[in-house]
Amino acid sequence: MSEFADVLTGVTPGRRGPGLFGKIILIVLWLTVSVMPVYFAVPALRLATGQVGTPGTLTVKSCVALGQGRYDCKGTFRPDSGGPAIAVDASPDSDAGDVERAQLTPEGDRAEPTGVKGVLAALALVGVGLGGLGYLPYVILYWLRLPGRRFAAIAGAVLTAAGLLLAVAGVGASL
Repeated sequence: MSEFADVLTGVTPGRRGPGLFGKIILIVLWLTVSVMPVYFAVPALRLATGQVGTPGTLTVKSCVALGQGRYDCKGTFRPDSGGPAIAVDASPDSDAGDVERAQLTPEGDRAEPTGVKGVLAALALVGVGLGGLGYLPYVILYWLRLPGRRFAAIAGAVLTAAGLLLAVAGVGASL
């Protein structure tokens, strides 16, 4: 059997590892875990950038501690177009008394911050996804014993660090 076939099937003299089927499952799971945060960040990004929803001003009226660092915040949203204030759920990282630019969701039940704060908060999930994808090319090159692993490892470290920084910046902006 050729060396390339040995790598694909997982048959490596003196070493144990996942076979071809196991490697495929691991790659699919890795991609799923890394891409899902990016997918779930899209609605928040669309809201934070004003592509959907109604622009206006959110006034946080109350925040109740639910335990274990979780909060339930309520507020009122006043649309820029005028009209009555609407009772809404506010972001759990808000404080009672906060007044900020916000976007009302199309459902009309929640208002989220816009501008730099809102965009960075939404990008936190994107950072998690990017960080997760960082080392996948290296692992694939390693399993296939192809050249370019050193570059893939360095690029993976840079991408993972960038993802971590984006996630931390997003969480920090939402505080």
